[in-house]
Amino acid sequence: MSFLVSALTASLVAVLPLGMVAGEDVTIETSFRAAGGPPAQQAVTFDTKAVPVGSQVTVTERVGDDTHVELRLRGVEANRTFGAHVHQKPCGSKPNDSGPHYQNSKDPEQPSTNPAYAGPRNEVWLDIRTDRHGDGGSAATQAWRFRAGQARSVVIHEHATHTESGAAGTAGARLACVNVPFA
Repeated sequence: MSFLVSALTASLVAVLPLGMVAGEDVTIETSFRAAGGPPAQQAVTFDTKAVPVGSQVTVTERVGDDTHVELRLRGVEANRTFGAHVHQKPCGSKPNDSGPHYQNSKDPEQPSTNPAYAGPRNEVWLDIRTDRHGDGGSAATQAWRFRAGQARSVVIHEHATHTESGAAGTAGARLACVNVPFA
């Protein structure tokens, strides 16, 4: 019986509050709240027109030999492309509190705009296009795993992510942020 319970537990995706991890898979499903509230908020918006208070976000991480991250937005600005990336620090009351993008191989020059480092193979890019209802989804799979404690949030940015040298990885203002206890 305990084997069956263990097998079932290991196969389920857990919906967890900030800072908790069960097994290898993590799913955060929450609504955006206005920035500046309690510090332990799961998801905050800095631009309530683009990402309204109450709009929803789901981030799922599946870990095996690689890392797969999915992002779903519901009820945000319709017919728009947002940049989105995994960041190093948790969300805070200010947009820049989440720090720089998580990079598998860290760029020695910060801020990182060199396509050799700031790119979709070395970072997790989750750019997303919403439909007429403000809903959309994206996913990325990497051949590597996050270093423990060094990937803590997903940030929603103003526009699609640039790829050209000198601007690689940039996507405009930080509009919203969701805390994720990546494995």
